[in-house]
Amino acid sequence: MELVGNPSSVHTEGRAAKAMMERARRQVAEALGAQAADVVFVSGATEAAALAMSGRDLSVAGVEHDAVLAWGTEDLAVSREGAVEVPEPARACVQVANSETGVLQDLPDGLAVSDWTQGFGKIPLAFDWSGVEMAFVSAHKIGGPKGVGALVMKRGLDVEARIKGGGQEMGRRHGTENLIGIAGFGAAAEAAAQDLAAGAWAGVEKLRNILEKTLEDAAQSTIFVGKGSDRLPNTSMFITEGWKGETQVMAMDLAGFAVSAGSACSSGKVKASGVLRAMGYTEDQAACALRVSLGPENTEGQVMAFCDAWLAARAKKLAR
Repeated sequence: MELVGNPSSVHTEGRAAKAMMERARRQVAEALGAQAADVVFVSGATEAAALAMSGRDLSVAGVEHDAVLAWGTEDLAVSREGAVEVPEPARACVQVANSETGVLQDLPDGLAVSDWTQGFGKIPLAFDWSGVEMAFVSAHKIGGPKGVGALVMKRGLDVEARIKGGGQEMGRRHGTENLIGIAGFGAAAEAAAQDLAAGAWAGVEKLRNILEKTLEDAAQSTIFVGKGSDRLPNTSMFITEGWKGETQVMAMDLAGFAVSAGSACSSGKVKASGVLRAMGYTEDQAACALRVSLGPENTEGQVMAFCDAWLAARAKKLAR
């Protein structure tokens, strides 16, 4: 925050700012298994999706984030377990992991674009070996600042800048770079890579499994979405028919737990999950879903306290 130089300036202060930005670019690239020259800094995954997908006729599935659905043609089939069928990878955008269910996709070679926002930092990813042409991520999903992200591109590819001006970011995203956000992104990427290598998320997966088994044993009618698929280690989404997700969110909030009924990117609105509808669940079932996300800082005691609070709220609901 003390660096006053513009990274595009050639004086001493500008060069210091440029050095910090390029260090962050290397940190993000290393965490993604990519080359620093292939990383383009943007304001977040939403802008990166627009940069990668605009002007292209790409197929997407209904389980994608709204930022992807806005630019694609929704014509890819999705199984009940969340697997996406991709007949033409070169004309498709497919996420590596779903933000609501945690379901992981087996990405086909030659895939045009992939949303890596949710998987970044939680599962091993190597862009250079993935066979994906473009991928994008967001800093805040790995504990970095909000409002900064990156598009990673296979060497030799290019995109047309949607924001034009001074030619920054190799002419792909013009405008003075958000140096503070980018520096924080780099630090977060390095820390996330270290946590992943140290096995931090294996511990989180154990907590997630404890949570699901505890609830499943006590509430056998509850449906755990995507449980038969490979999933992110931290995500659990479950449906309790007849109990609205927004009601559950409020009950858990009062008990001191921050959970959700779907994606957190709907401007504070609570609505039925479009992801579940795409997977074949009914509108009523989708409206009764709750998503719980865990992190390395959580403890088994917190998980059990959540289970106690949720089961108590469920018992109160059933008693009415």
